[in-house]
Amino acid sequence: MEGYFLLLLLIFLAVLFAASSVRIITQSRAGIIERLGKFHGVAKTGVNILIPFIDHMRAVIDLREQIADYPPQPVITKDNVTMQIDTVVYYQVTDPIKYTYEIADPRAGIENLAVTTLRNIVGDMDLDQTLTSRDVVNSQLRTILDEATDKWGIKVTRVEIKNIAPPRDTLEAMEKQMRAERERREAVLRAEGEKRAAILKAEGEREAAIQIAEGARQAAILKAQGEAEAILAVERAKAEAITMVFNAIKAAAPTKEVVAIRSLEAMERVADGKATKIVVPADAAGIFGALSGLKEVLEGQKAAE
Repeated sequence: MEGYFLLLLLIFLAVLFAASSVRIITQSRAGIIERLGKFHGVAKTGVNILIPFIDHMRAVIDLREQIADYPPQPVITKDNVTMQIDTVVYYQVTDPIKYTYEIADPRAGIENLAVTTLRNIVGDMDLDQTLTSRDVVNSQLRTILDEATDKWGIKVTRVEIKNIAPPRDTLEAMEKQMRAERERREAVLRAEGEKRAAILKAEGEREAAIQIAEGARQAAILKAQGEAEAILAVERAKAEAITMVFNAIKAAAPTKEVVAIRSLEAMERVADGKATKIVVPADAAGIFGALSGLKEVLEGQKAAE
């Protein structure tokens, strides 16, 4: 029985030794090994052997990027407006040794440093700048935090302002201002639209008047051209008719006596009322002279008989 009990004790001690001397570090983590209370080394990913009762794994540090979401903090702007700002800090441990031994509570240190830095930055800005310059605040806050936490083995990769909550009276005033600005823009846009519509209407009326006037001018020109062409055609026809009559008379070679007899016949038709128009030639005196000569000839013939 004593041998059996001694065997069990040895097995227990072996298991205890193995449990206290073998440590497994998972991916993206690092362990801090102390030997007799003093830093000894960094345990890497995988299996690490420790000396029981001499070596001690003080902490296992997560090397992945971590998120520190802090509650809203009261911040006073340059124009004495108190508002609540909610920030989120993204950081990563780059040196496990500094992270373990240079600061007691890294997350609390980052939080206090972020709040203090945020108050300093926003304290130099008024309310409008704070609301419209989030990127500037984020950039300045990240730069200052990164420089301050470098001695802690921490790298601040990004800082984001989640929310900015001004006081209720300030919010109401801002809403009224925004509403007034929207109404002003609406009025300006409406006026611009009406102005543009009036300009387009006036341009359209002007173009229509120009088209109407141009049409009337073209119509008048065409009408005048038509009348002129008609007059020219009539005159040309008269000239051709006169030319034809003249040529016909010239071809017939009439004597003065024939012309005189034809004139008397025309005058007789006028006297009978059968003719409504008589044309007196320009050499009427010659015609009447011919008539006198014809009369003498006729009287001479009667006397001879």
